[in-house]
Amino acid sequence: MKRLFATTLLALFLSLHAVPMQAQCPMCKTSLESNRKQAGLNKTYGRGINNGILYLLAAPYLLVGTVGYFWWKNQKAKKARA
Repeated sequence: MKRLFATTLLALFLSLHAVPMQAQCPMCKTSLESNRKQAGLNKTYGRGINNGILYLLAAPYLLVGTVGYFWWKNQKAKKARA
């Protein structure tokens, strides 16, 4: 019970003190801004870069989640045999 309370308290603290961030790294943002100014494009120009960044961000989480799922399934099967 203490662990659940501590985890909830930590999550609440981190969510309340979160700093607003952009979805792009500074180098990508600078590159997109300079290209947009030169080409005279509208505000939807960076949508592809944002989607690519989110795709790259999700890949490690999916990999770890898949490995964790199979590990959990294996542990559950071991307990059922014992």
